[in-house]
Amino acid sequence: MRHQELKQIAKWFLAAGVSDVTGEVSAVQRKSNRSIATLAELKESMMAVDISLKKCARNMVFGSGNEHAKVLLLGEAPGEEEDKQGIPFVGQSGQLLNTILAAVGFDRTMVYITNILPWRPPGNRTPTNQEIEVFRPYVLKHISLINPKVVVCLGGTATKSLLQTTQGIMQLRGKWTSVEGISAKILPTFHPAFLLRSPSQKKDAWHDFLEMAKEIRDE
Repeated sequence: MRHQELKQIAKWFLAAGVSDVTGEVSAVQRKSNRSIATLAELKESMMAVDISLKKCARNMVFGSGNEHAKVLLLGEAPGEEEDKQGIPFVGQSGQLLNTILAAVGFDRTMVYITNILPWRPPGNRTPTNQEIEVFRPYVLKHISLINPKVVVCLGGTATKSLLQTTQGIMQLRGKWTSVEGISAKILPTFHPAFLLRSPSQKKDAWHDFLEMAKEIRDE
C-alpha cells in the first residue's frame, strides 16, 4: 500500500475519533474519542471522507430518530428511496420495519436508525469490504454518541460488519452478543428487505423484536 493511501486511511480513522489505530497505520498519533463530541461533528467528519461511493449518490443518509433512544437499529446501506429523501428506511423495507416495531409496542420516535454506509452503493449492490472498513469507525462512534442499551443489527452485512465475523445471519440471528468497546447488547436479526422476499421468516424476526422489547422493558 502506498504512503499516500496509508495517510488517507489514517485520516479517516482519526477523524472518527478512534484512539488506537493498529496494523498498517500504527504510526499514526493517538487521538482521543472526545475529538468528536456530537452527532453534528460526526456527520461533518463523515461528509469529508473522500470516497467515490458518495459521487454516485444523491444524498448522504446519516441517521434519524430519537437521539436518546435505548434502541439503535443498524442497517446495511440506503436504498433508492432513502437516497432520494436522505432518511434511512423510508421505502418498502422501512414500512415493514415500522409495522414490526408497532407489533412490539415501539415506533420511530422511540428508536434511532442508521446504516453501515451513509451513501447508497450503485445499483443497491452489497457494500465492499473496503467501504465497510472505512466506515466502521464512524459506526462505532455513532453508536457511542447515541449510547443505546440495545443495538439491533438488521441483516447479514450489518451483523458481519459490526461483529467482524464470517458467520451468516442464519446462524447469528436471535442470539445476544457483544462487541468490545460497545456497552450495548447486540441482537442480530433479518433485514426487512429479506423478509419482503422471504415472508416465511417474519415469524423469527418478530420473535427477535419481542426479545428486544423485553430487554428494554426489563431494563
